Amino acid sequence: MSRYREPVCRLCRGEKVKLFLKGSKCLSEKCPIERRLYPPGEHGRARRRIRGYGIQLREKQKLKRYYGMSERQFLLFFQRAEKKRGITGDNLLAMLERRLDNVVFITGFSYSRDHARQLINHGHFRVNEWKVNISSFLVNKGDVITFREKSAKHEELKAIVDSNKNKTVPGWIEVDSEKILVKILSFPDREDITFPVEEHLVVELYSK
Repeated sequence: MSRYREPVCRLCRGEKVKLFLKGSKCLSEKCPIERRLYPPGEHGRARRRIRGYGIQLREKQKLKRYYGMSERQFLLFFQRAEKKRGITGDNLLAMLERRLDNVVFITGFSYSRDHARQLINHGHFRVNEWKVNISSFLVNKGDVITFREKSAKHEELKAIVDSNKNKTVPGWIEVDSEKILVKILSFPDREDITFPVEEHLVVELYSK
């Protein structure tokens, strides 16, 4: 699978929104988007009219980059969401939020989603006491996520959890920072997703 190897801050500037790809840097004054809220490159300051297909494409790219997925991965998630009952856009966002790498990040157990994927791939997490090393694993209601016993004693990982003790988490998740434990209380609703995206444009793009 291809990987993006350029500076990730260019992606945020390209979408003109913070994608939170660099951990704490995204919350500091060093974040490039705070100083240069225009696309990178020689013609970044030029006015660009985006209409129709271009608007739909930008929403899809923004959502795909926010969750750190490849084009094929994102398409597979969309196809699964389309087959479910209910509103396709809501189904898609709920599934993306339930990805294990996203849950690890939003609960404060990693610096970024990319860092969360690295930790998961290295086998640091357990879901219901079972080792899970697949970042796209979808958590379900009632699941309990913990560090493996050896990882829970790792000083660097403990420091990450301690530094994010006061991090606000969505209502569908419960975090116990002392036990380093996450419990999934329910499936996420559309209201739980605060990232600015118009998911209906993504649905329109794939429906053509």
